Amino acid sequence: MGNLILRAYTRILNFIQCPRKKKAKYELEYWENREETEGSLSHRHYEYFYTTHFSIDKSFFNGKKILDIGCGPRGSLEWADKASERVGLDPLIPSYRKLGIDAHKMKYVNALAERIPFSDGYFDIVSSFNSLDHVDNLDQTVKEIIRVIAPGGLFLLLVNVNHAPTVTEPIVFSWDVIEKFTPYLELIEEKHYEKSAGGIYESIRVNIPFDHSNKSKRHGVLSAKFIKRQEGIYQKHNEE
Repeated sequence: MGNLILRAYTRILNFIQCPRKKKAKYELEYWENREETEGSLSHRHYEYFYTTHFSIDKSFFNGKKILDIGCGPRGSLEWADKASERVGLDPLIPSYRKLGIDAHKMKYVNALAERIPFSDGYFDIVSSFNSLDHVDNLDQTVKEIIRVIAPGGLFLLLVNVNHAPTVTEPIVFSWDVIEKFTPYLELIEEKHYEKSAGGIYESIRVNIPFDHSNKSKRHGVLSAKFIKRQEGIYQKHNEE
């Protein structure tokens, strides 16, 4: 009996001392609850945010290599059926298989955003939708994003800002997070929205501009589009 108690105590202690395991558990529980509530995890809304929201025609993605960081299990790139490659990156891919991702045509890669397993300049478009604040190391993630974007490629960012840290969203930043990407990427579009109760995507659809004259502390939603113009710019960034 004593050994059983000791093993149980050790498992609990390891869980408490490993934030990544705790975060993974909470993330998976969130998606399991969404599936139970919705019946199935829909991906219909993603096409609008990749195209209409960022003023990009769907045909632009034809023949392109696309990476979605922190993709989740919905099938965020299923709409891009004429892309040459569409990859969803997430450290919970093995757990997402029971949520039906094997039925999707996009490719899923089990990896952290801090260590993207692709070569320099591999992707034409990289996106991070509601995931940048979920990473473990923001600076390393930024470096990796910059590294894998091809010259002339795009980075599309949608993220909550000014929230308190949580188990699943431990990284806290404000609107100036875009400065971590510039001048290595050129900012070509930036929008700020008030956060609605419906979440990040609903906040953008409601389209209430963030009132910066209102100094009350509250969440906001940042939308930004960047382009990588110069070859070799990552080398400079990596050496700093």
